[in-house]
Amino acid sequence: MSRVELLNRTLRSLQSGTPDIEACALISDEGLVIASVLPQHIQEARVAGMAATLLSLGTRAANELGRGKLEQVLIRGDAGYAVMSEVGQGVLLLVLTGKDAKLGLIFLDTGRAAAEIRKIL
Repeated sequence: MSRVELLNRTLRSLQSGTPDIEACALISDEGLVIASVLPQHIQEARVAGMAATLLSLGTRAANELGRGKLEQVLIRGDAGYAVMSEVGQGVLLLVLTGKDAKLGLIFLDTGRAAAEIRKIL
């Protein structure tokens, strides 16, 4: 099985194992999709570009504000959350959830998935 297939399987497992997760993707820091489980109405390239930009801004803000190395970017909207975490050198895990998502469970499950992704990368 190829690395991309293993990564896609890990993302599918994350999404199916956590009911609050609606979509997820692995994105390079250059804004390219590595693997994804996104609904058809979401444009991969657009999401990847925005996520990479937010990661860059979050990294700069954490540094400038003396908060250390960026671990996570969290966006809360009236329809739900977007949680972005760096899972490897230049690789970002993006998770989209519903508005009633239990963030503690999301953080726990994405942390476990990140560990699996690191092994594959």
